Amino acid sequence: MSTTLHLSKSKYCNAVQCPKMLWLFKNKPEAFDPSSIKQSVLDTGNEVGDLAMGLLGDFTEVPFDQDLSKMLATTDELLAQGTRVIAEASFAYEGLFCSVDILLNKGNKHVELYEVKSSTEVHNQYKDDVAYQTYVLRKLGFVVEKVCLVYINNQYVRHGELDIQELFAKEDLTEVAMQKQDEVETNLANLREYMKNPDEPEDPIGPHCFSPYDCGFWAHCTESLPKPNVFDLSGIKLPTKFKHFNNGRVSFEDLQDEKGLSDKVRQQIRHELHDLPPEVDRQAVRDFLNTITFPLYFLDFESFSPAIPQYDDTWPYQQICFQYSLHYIEKDDPQDRLSTLKHAEFLAYPGADPRKALCEQLCQDIPKDACVIIFNKSFEPPRIREMAALYPELSEHLLNIADHVVDLMEPFQQKKVYCRGMEGSYSIKNVLPALFPDDPELDYHNLEEVHNGTEASDLFARMATMSPEQLESSRKNLLKYCGLDTFATVKIWQKLHELADGE
Repeated sequence: MSTTLHLSKSKYCNAVQCPKMLWLFKNKPEAFDPSSIKQSVLDTGNEVGDLAMGLLGDFTEVPFDQDLSKMLATTDELLAQGTRVIAEASFAYEGLFCSVDILLNKGNKHVELYEVKSSTEVHNQYKDDVAYQTYVLRKLGFVVEKVCLVYINNQYVRHGELDIQELFAKEDLTEVAMQKQDEVETNLANLREYMKNPDEPEDPIGPHCFSPYDCGFWAHCTESLPKPNVFDLSGIKLPTKFKHFNNGRVSFEDLQDEKGLSDKVRQQIRHELHDLPPEVDRQAVRDFLNTITFPLYFLDFESFSPAIPQYDDTWPYQQICFQYSLHYIEKDDPQDRLSTLKHAEFLAYPGADPRKALCEQLCQDIPKDACVIIFNKSFEPPRIREMAALYPELSEHLLNIADHVVDLMEPFQQKKVYCRGMEGSYSIKNVLPALFPDDPELDYHNLEEVHNGTEASDLFARMATMSPEQLESSRKNLLKYCGLDTFATVKIWQKLHELADGE
């Protein structure tokens, strides 16, 4: 068997995380779960990388080609021509391939490397990345004078034209990259031996399966574990789960008498093992419902968080609200609580900053001192307060809205209402199907194009490049999705009344 490794810098970093990942990519690629790769993260990385190409001045980009030899040839030509800055400069040494995000060509094979990341800080795995690139270029006879990591400066606030010199921060990793050269050499030697295995290695699972990234082979490597198992427990941190696992406490049966588990975790185990009926603390639910006064406004925001600030007075990865849905009931009718249900909504068009128009309509749609019901208030009130600081003329009304929020998640978070279908979680995406298991009207899977908040955010970010027909279709789907979020909250509120009354 050939001992030649065929690695890119990403595959090398995969192998540093877990060599079995590399073996599986080569020998059992069908076992990989593609959902572990978030397309939005890749898109953000590409967007940031494209913008950063101009950091060192005029540049020439090596076009991507499935035929890597063409990228190598183009890089050789540009180096021979003395091109000063080359983006995606590509190199190969004995099967090891890398494209350098930004290469500063200083002549006579003296170079500087700049690796661009869309993160807002320097993570340890980036050091392996730059060390690998440095290794490849040094083996090819280049003198690597400097190795830098380029990342997002999250302290940058945009005012006027985008300033990429301020948007990006740089950290010199030259010393780190050089110190890791022997480590790269050792890793590659070990990988050459490892990849000779004709049979799947029996490497144990561990915290490395999720660090620094979630592994797409997790389901494959855990397929022999009982279902459910310790990793399905909600409310326990991953290191603790592995501690139980390594002590032989894997199944829920193993864990039912385990010491040190919280009451909430025991509740999940108990319901799963014995298929118990729902638990409802009716008095606690009544007490909670008594904090809710009419009129009621059920609110949900959607937002997106561009790495590159698009509007004035915004910073990298700031949550920008572009949409809301609002179901409201002005008067209580205990006989039919939904008989007077009304709906309002807002959805911005792509382009201009959506926040002021959203706030203006929100202040029209929600009167002062009204009870605003949200499922998980960790998101909307902070966004409202941020926008209140930005728009002084709307501040009083916006702050009044934020100050009158009631979190409908509270009785579920406190396990005052619990059933097996919640699987230990109090997320609305778990609570809703658990309370309404056979209601197609409340099934997010029946929606088109948008089924969760991440998809909503990604879709809005893409809308600027859509045709008019696509744009209107996507707007329709966003409105349906966000509308279901608040309608679901209304239905959960109604269900709480039924549970409190013993129905």
